[in-house]
Amino acid sequence: MNDNYSSRNERVSWTGIAGDFTLALAKGGVGYFSGSKALIADALYSGADAAAKLSEILPWQGGSEGNRKRRLNTRDANKNGEPVLPVVFAVLILMGGLQIAFSAIRDLTSGDLRPSGELSILIICLSLLVKEVIFQYQYRYFQKLGNGSHAAYADNHRFSLYTSLTVLIGAVSSMLGGYLNWHPLVYLDPIAALLAACLILRRGYLLIMSTIYGKKSLEVPHEDSVSFIDTVQKVHGVIRVEQLKALEEGRHVNLQVTISVNPRISVMEAYEIADCAKKLLLHRFVHVGEVHMDVVPYEAGYPYKTNFELTDSEMPTLLQ
Repeated sequence: MNDNYSSRNERVSWTGIAGDFTLALAKGGVGYFSGSKALIADALYSGADAAAKLSEILPWQGGSEGNRKRRLNTRDANKNGEPVLPVVFAVLILMGGLQIAFSAIRDLTSGDLRPSGELSILIICLSLLVKEVIFQYQYRYFQKLGNGSHAAYADNHRFSLYTSLTVLIGAVSSMLGGYLNWHPLVYLDPIAALLAACLILRRGYLLIMSTIYGKKSLEVPHEDSVSFIDTVQKVHGVIRVEQLKALEEGRHVNLQVTISVNPRISVMEAYEIADCAKKLLLHRFVHVGEVHMDVVPYEAGYPYKTNFELTDSEMPTLLQ
């Protein structure tokens, strides 16, 4: 089961990376030959997206056996080690964004501009279509995982969409300026490149900050945590799930669970129940990295049935 999950997870991730790199090459080539700085900036943003995704999954590729313990050790080593690859990617993204910004400013000040061609606009439109198809495919997959990663993926896609739309507006305006012989419209192409360069610098900044300080743990929405609660509730001996907090860290989810058990049982029995619930979560949800279980005694008075019935002899219903 772990092998199948890991294989599919890698396939979905590499699909997005390959798509971004392909779009970056296509847009970069057309932008270079057409002289569109905005299209080159859009290509660089697609490359930045691919580099950011690549830096996330490469440190996790150690071992094809799908062993959970080995995967967790790899992740801990990556946290404690030096994140060389993400830093290199972040520096390259920042340098590329600065280069695009300086080039756009130089074109604006020199006034030596040429309008964008139809091929540039066609490539931008096709890239938007391909990017949306890949986004829908990955978004639906991450949403099925139920670990909240689809929200972060949608946020990244939104800024990528902003970049492409900005570039599209600049390219269309530049082409219309050439057709109508209205030179001010031609300036919108380098202006769009300058705006896209700002978004590229933002992408590089976020990558280097997440590398240095680590990514913030995002709490998974409650509706995505229902499956975790249902699983724990099925364990014999668990009376109630008092609290469950799911925190997304990278591509894994760490759980903090508090359960209530019969106050008449021994500490060892309570520990065995908690350990059983922990193992069940790790076995059923392969994207769960760590589970911290807390056990508290059940307080009577909640009007619902549970999978661990308290007899009258174990818990009196009248005050003594």
